[in-house]
Amino acid sequence: MTTDQPRPADFWSTPAEGVLETLGVDAEAGLSPRAVLERRRQHGPNRLREAKRRSSWRILTNQFANLIVGLLLAASILSYVLVDWIEGTAIAAVIVINAALGFVTELKAVRSMEALYRLGQFTTRVRRDRQVREVPAAELVPGDIVLFEGGDVVTADLRVLAASRLQANESSLTGESTPVAKSIDAVDDATPLAERSCMLYKGTAVTRGSGEGVVVATGLASELGKITSLVEETESTRTPLERRLERLARRLIGVTVGLAVLVGSIGVAAGRDLVVMVETAIALAVATVPEGLPVVATIALARGMWRMARHNALVNRLSAVETLGATGVICTDKTGTLTENRMTVARLRLPSGEIVLPDDGASPRRKEDDQPPDATSDSALREALEVGVLCNNAELGAARETGAEPGVGDPMEIALLAAAARLGIRRDELLAQQPEEREEAFDPETRMMATFHRREKELRVAVKGAPEAVIAACAQVRHADGEDALADDDRSTWLGYNDAMAEEGLRVLALATREAADTAEDPYSGLVLLGLVGLVDPPRADVGESLALCRSAGIRVVMVTGDQAVTARYVARAVGLAGDGEIEVLPGDAARPVEQLADDERARLLNARIFARVDPAQKLNLIALHQASGAVVAMTGDGVNDAPALKKADIGIAMGQRGTQVAREAAEMVLKDDAFPTIVLAVEQGRIIFDNIRKFVLYLLSCNVSELLVVALATSASAPLPILPLQILFLNLVTDVFPALALGVGPGDPHIMKRNPRPAQEAILTRGHWITIATHGVFITAAVLGAFAAALLYLRLDVESAVTVSFLTLALAQLWHVFNMRDPQSRFARNDIVRNPYVWGALLLCLALLAAAVFIPTLSRLLAIVPLDGRAWGIVVACSLAPLLLGQVLLALRARRSG
Repeated sequence: MTTDQPRPADFWSTPAEGVLETLGVDAEAGLSPRAVLERRRQHGPNRLREAKRRSSWRILTNQFANLIVGLLLAASILSYVLVDWIEGTAIAAVIVINAALGFVTELKAVRSMEALYRLGQFTTRVRRDRQVREVPAAELVPGDIVLFEGGDVVTADLRVLAASRLQANESSLTGESTPVAKSIDAVDDATPLAERSCMLYKGTAVTRGSGEGVVVATGLASELGKITSLVEETESTRTPLERRLERLARRLIGVTVGLAVLVGSIGVAAGRDLVVMVETAIALAVATVPEGLPVVATIALARGMWRMARHNALVNRLSAVETLGATGVICTDKTGTLTENRMTVARLRLPSGEIVLPDDGASPRRKEDDQPPDATSDSALREALEVGVLCNNAELGAARETGAEPGVGDPMEIALLAAAARLGIRRDELLAQQPEEREEAFDPETRMMATFHRREKELRVAVKGAPEAVIAACAQVRHADGEDALADDDRSTWLGYNDAMAEEGLRVLALATREAADTAEDPYSGLVLLGLVGLVDPPRADVGESLALCRSAGIRVVMVTGDQAVTARYVARAVGLAGDGEIEVLPGDAARPVEQLADDERARLLNARIFARVDPAQKLNLIALHQASGAVVAMTGDGVNDAPALKKADIGIAMGQRGTQVAREAAEMVLKDDAFPTIVLAVEQGRIIFDNIRKFVLYLLSCNVSELLVVALATSASAPLPILPLQILFLNLVTDVFPALALGVGPGDPHIMKRNPRPAQEAILTRGHWITIATHGVFITAAVLGAFAAALLYLRLDVESAVTVSFLTLALAQLWHVFNMRDPQSRFARNDIVRNPYVWGALLLCLALLAAAVFIPTLSRLLAIVPLDGRAWGIVVACSLAPLLLGQVLLALRARRSG
């Protein structure tokens, strides 16, 4: 905050009018565009001091700061000590090249992640130049008039100007988890932060009610900013998967170093030259170190996040990507997720009859006589429309009559404004005649909302809410010629109207009113029922296909909605969530805590597909129930009360369009389009990412095992070494890196959504995978040793030529081995490996490097490679293809066994 501003205490100890005067702003008009620009230049963007951007130099130095590089460096130094300058330089080259690959890929991943996180920045509703609009939170300036309601994250320090049942969670600043009530009344200037009831602070959350406030501090001048400037926090981005890979690498290093020492000792005991065996041991240790594991994991996860982002799924945490792949239950909301979230008023049910409002823009018609209604002459219709407009926090766009511009606010409230505008009733004109004096914000417990309006000498109360709640609170019903008492039979009749509308897929609200003498009165006593409003939200056409995909993937989809059972059943049938028969819909109160459920109740809840009238606590119970059964649970949510459920679920999924900022902050994933198919796509990408990393590890370790076995068996048999230390280093650089990277970023198995979810705690490599690694390692080893023996014994080649044969056989066998990484259920010529363009690019690059090693004299002399004749090349090609063929036979047997 600049020096010409008042001291902070003046904001909470000064009446609201004085704060507005000090900041030079009119609450009804807000700041002008020119004033906003001037204040932004003066105060800067509304941002906290972010974690330092990782510099390129830091990313580069990090490539050398790990155990793997330390082992390579030790090997290089030892080679220099043994006066083997070529090998020492070669190992150093391996360090440099691997560091370069890691630097380039990690730099791209880090920059991509930084850009991705910027996509999820919050927006705030402000009044500027007499118009309500949403602006990025970073653009707020002191003096901005901010509108907020339950579920919003406070994005700047605010002085409260208007409040209706306003509460905020300030635990991020005060540590007090209990919501704090807020009002417009000034407090003493010595009041501590936790008791400043007229202030809202950046980083806290509005948990209940609604109101307005004026921005008094932004960015580092805010209370949260002051804390941030004193304490710099660094959040680790290493995921559980990356940590598991690192632990795997450490274990492999220990095993391979031990084996390398053992092989070297056996060779020395067999009479081989000490220096040669030390070099061989060093080369084996270097060759079997999986230095590419962390790099490929980072690339695969970051690439998967970008794939999801392009399809409207923003993942806030890298760890969520891997968890998505294990998701077994998706608990989804109805509105906007299974439906289009395109609310329009389709029907008004008044005591005088029904009015139909066609969705195609045609003129409204009375259902009884097909005549257009007249809101001017029909007092009951006009009063119902006025209540829908007054009891409302939304704002329409410029094209109010048609609703062509979506406006700002809840889609259901926007639909009410658009319907009233079609019949000639406009919110701004109505509020000018009947200004609002109090708002009773929507309460999940009462399921109603109310506003008080001054109309001449009396107060008018406008109420809307769930039909069951509003009808129960009504004592009378309004007819065109007066009011009648609302008897129990009348309530049953109106509830029947509600059920009939809901069975047609309509979202139903009830409208009511009353007169009041004072704003302190209970708004929900003695209400007069005006009618029902039916809003339509068409089921999404693409949901059925996604639900079928979930069924084939072994994923259970459960609709968890706060709507009525009949509406939930209609939508479930429309999207294909359940069969054609009778669909059981369980009430939310059936979802009691797990420990209170009998076995038969638990089984019934686990098998249920639809839950209606579910409150936030019941969502927690459902999540706990499915998690107790061993499932990984994804839960969607949009409101502030959904935040606990989003936190408790293994994957919390918030709605980006209609979701509150509190929900978005609590979730691991945000849907920009609020669409269920996006969730399924994200789950598929999570599976693909984990599958790709597993393939990469399988490929890398089976190649490394073959190198180890080739040297170990030859040494144990006192035979010549089939492959030399520098050749191992060269292969380690060529066949380990590029094909492995290609596997890590592949498009994935097209049949991956036909498998059941993997267990959440399943290791990267199971017992079966270790057997596969050993089997493929033996295949490649047998092929290389067979080629070496054929060159020596059959072709009678000298040792140098035979070593060239075994080297090329091992190199090509490892390259062809990449095709053994396909899924057993796929075809040999049609699978995700063949479809992966990166694999073909990696193979061409590796073949070019091998050709250079053979035909460029300097490189061939360095690697001790000699020219071969046609017969020798025949052995190389035939033996290198053998592991591929044996691997395909193994895959066919596995497919037959599982099929």
